[in-house]
Amino acid sequence: MDEKHLSFHLVQDSKGMTWDLLLYIPTVAVLASIGAKLWYGGDHNLAYLLSFLASFFFIAGANRILKTRLMLLPTAPICLEIDKHNIRLTQRNGLKIDLVKNQRFYSDYTGKSFGISGLDSSGARLQFVFHKGQFSDASLYDRALESLRHNFK
Repeated sequence: MDEKHLSFHLVQDSKGMTWDLLLYIPTVAVLASIGAKLWYGGDHNLAYLLSFLASFFFIAGANRILKTRLMLLPTAPICLEIDKHNIRLTQRNGLKIDLVKNQRFYSDYTGKSFGISGLDSSGARLQFVFHKGQFSDASLYDRALESLRHNFK
């Protein structure tokens, strides 16, 4: 693997999935139960708000776990390829996506995940999140980060 073209095959992040479940399940349960209590207590407006928030967190959590942690959804990236001017992603459904324009790289402060966005060849804006646990080795994650920082400032 030369330094001009790096390829990273991603794996399921079961440790991260556990943390996400520990975050989202109690959050959704508390919001839904307080919303139900308020509904039957007569405060329907606040109950609607809490029901909406419970639904939102449920959908966001399910998407995060199924797409980025377990990579089960068809549009989940399973391979990340980085070269000097291009980012290519292979999705679970076999589709290869090239981010050819307006690539952006976003890293978090804790160093446990990063995001990339850009326009594909049809002009659609796409964004993806990658977690440290999706890389089979921490050194591969660090290598991907370094390459992205260097190529897409």
